[in-house]
Amino acid sequence: MSKHKKHSKGLYLLFFTEIWERFSYYGMRGILILYLSKSLIEGGLGISLGTASLIYGYFTGFVYFTPLLGGCLADTYIGQRKSITIGGIMMMAGQLALFAFNTHWGLFLGLSLLILGNGFFKPNISTIVGQLYENQPERKDSAFSIFYMGINLGAFIAPLIIGYVAEDLFALKGADGQILNFGYKYGFLISAIGMFLGQISYNILAKKYLGDTGMRASRRDPKKKLQNKTPLTKMEKDRIKTIFIFSFISIFFWAAFEQAGSSLTLYTDQFIEKKIEIGSWNWHIPTSWFQSINALFIVMLAPVFAAFWESPFGQKFSTPIKMGIAMLLVGIGFLFMVGAVFERGNDNTHASVKASVLWIIFTYLFHTLGELCLSPVGLSMVTKLSPAKLASLLMGTWLFSSFIANIAGGYIAAYVHELGAKNIFTLVALFCFFIGGITLIFSERISKKMHGIK
Repeated sequence: MSKHKKHSKGLYLLFFTEIWERFSYYGMRGILILYLSKSLIEGGLGISLGTASLIYGYFTGFVYFTPLLGGCLADTYIGQRKSITIGGIMMMAGQLALFAFNTHWGLFLGLSLLILGNGFFKPNISTIVGQLYENQPERKDSAFSIFYMGINLGAFIAPLIIGYVAEDLFALKGADGQILNFGYKYGFLISAIGMFLGQISYNILAKKYLGDTGMRASRRDPKKKLQNKTPLTKMEKDRIKTIFIFSFISIFFWAAFEQAGSSLTLYTDQFIEKKIEIGSWNWHIPTSWFQSINALFIVMLAPVFAAFWESPFGQKFSTPIKMGIAMLLVGIGFLFMVGAVFERGNDNTHASVKASVLWIIFTYLFHTLGELCLSPVGLSMVTKLSPAKLASLLMGTWLFSSFIANIAGGYIAAYVHELGAKNIFTLVALFCFFIGGITLIFSERISKKMHGIK
């Protein structure tokens, strides 16, 4: 019965803080590629689709590079708790810069602040979740699945609200209802407000529900000084090696998965049927709303996965097997996008010919199933395998893999316009199947390096 006891109240505070941070991030991310690529007269920056895809890829990539630095600073000097506050303030300032300055230099300033702020925030909030369960390692997968549900609750709400604000409420429409100018800057403002709400609640309640967890840099904590001077054992070195192996595998997963905000969003904007007609009434679903589908599935399915991983049958699945399955599932998702291309006839079919919305829904469903096999499990795995003195640094390493993945994803999205959606989506699917198969074949060998941790 002990494994069914309630989770720490501190987990739910972090859950709530993460909801608002993800609301801020995914809200702006949902409109970013559209803001970059729409013309100036439409309220965008008028950047070409290929360049916009690369900017998007580099931005989302560097969002995952800076956690390596932020994790190191937290471990050495600042501590996790202060790092979260510093990161939150910087990200709020970044959103406000995007709101205030509809220029290229305003874009650079805003994205730079978001990148730096995320570096302080992202690895440290995940590390604190792991620290709350230091004495209950068997419950970490479940705790991270719950925490991950919080991430995606914010990610679900954000595109709906911010998409409505940018593509409807503050959009300038002509007499025929056609949008003449989008209100993207107001979307960035709402994102800043969301970040503010999360930081206020976190700073008011952290002392009550988190106690001293994350207050001191691990290398300055008197209780850990001796531990920090102790050389790493062979077992610890083996476990660190597996973190690097899993991080390498995740590069391929995220390069495919993160097409959601770039090539899949652009494809949806142009070639997926978004018009709803009921009698004489008709309405177009805002493109950015589709960014909520993945998050909705996460919120629905995360509790199921959390319970499954804690069940006797679920505990038989090792981390390498979960990650191999994740790669296969994201590959299946891209086969549905190939189906969408075939429904339209071919890549050169006129944009007036639309594919069914079901293709993109099933794509996101399988991507979500894959994500639940890899991302929360990966976060949990890093906290279990990391030596305490390197916890935030190695969490940053895990997130660093997404830096490489997102930049690679930006180039993949850019080539969609040159090589055609059918070719790119097919190649991505096949490559995911290949990496997934290799991971499953070597899963037992990788598991041995984990020395009893699943």
